[in-house]
Amino acid sequence: MAGKSNVKIHIKTEWCKGCVICVEYCPTDVLAMRNGKAYVKDITKCTACELCEIRCPDFAITVLYDKSEK
Repeated sequence: MAGKSNVKIHIKTEWCKGCVICVEYCPTDVLAMRNGKAYVKDITKCTACELCEIRCPDFAITVLYDKSEK
């Protein structure tokens, strides 16, 4: 499954409480944890499914991409 070339994931680290939900729900292993906060480990794998954004209970993640290309 190839990633989308135009996708960006913005993580507001000040809002992230380190619950790991985003990491667990990501089907392509894009996210990981570092120092108790989520970070983008490999954006090239991202398919813009938005599961990380949808499941984040703290609204700390935003997936940005051109929706016309999804």
